[in-house]
Amino acid sequence: MTTAAVTVGFRAIAPGRVHRWGGARLIVARARDLGQVPALSPAERRVLRALPAWRQVEWTAGRFLAKRLVGEVVPAPADGVEILPREDGSPRVLVGGSAMPDLFLSISHTARYVAAALAPEPVGVDLCEIDSVDAVRRVADHFLSPEELSLMDAERPDAMTGAWALKEAAVKADRSGVFGAAPRGIPILGLRPPVLGGRRRAMLWRAGGAALALVLAQPRG
Repeated sequence: MTTAAVTVGFRAIAPGRVHRWGGARLIVARARDLGQVPALSPAERRVLRALPAWRQVEWTAGRFLAKRLVGEVVPAPADGVEILPREDGSPRVLVGGSAMPDLFLSISHTARYVAAALAPEPVGVDLCEIDSVDAVRRVADHFLSPEELSLMDAERPDAMTGAWALKEAAVKADRSGVFGAAPRGIPILGLRPPVLGGRRRAMLWRAGGAALALVLAQPRG
């Protein structure tokens, strides 16, 4: 596949309600609007207590959204749903103490926004606030190839933060990390519409002051 010219200006996504795209369920919310505390199992409370105070707030908000998504597809009481970390830190869904291998979950936080995505195939979701573009530009040479950089206008905050969100969502779907060689192995071929190399489907939105990316990947055979 050849690269395509990049134009940007992502469509807005409404916060606070569940959206569907490509078989995935997705929800994004402003952190300030999430004061609710989800029902937490003893195992979840142990994870929460081990976090620093500033992380506890966003962790709880992410689990609140994730459990809302799970509740739409699994007929289980809220207190029977657990979101616990795997060894690599990625979230997994358990219902009644049993893992749900056909449900894939991803969660993302920034200082102002929280998002969660649930799908029947590997999924990654990521938020990148537009006003963090200077920090993204400082690491652009790490996660973007010269060819990718030549495609996009680095002066456009939405282009750079959208590219970061896409790469981060893709490595989450692959359960790898953004601070290694993995991002360079997932080429961006376009931003509008977003196109990634490999057997991946992707979408980008603007959620208030943040770029929001969703990536679905084929399960590893």
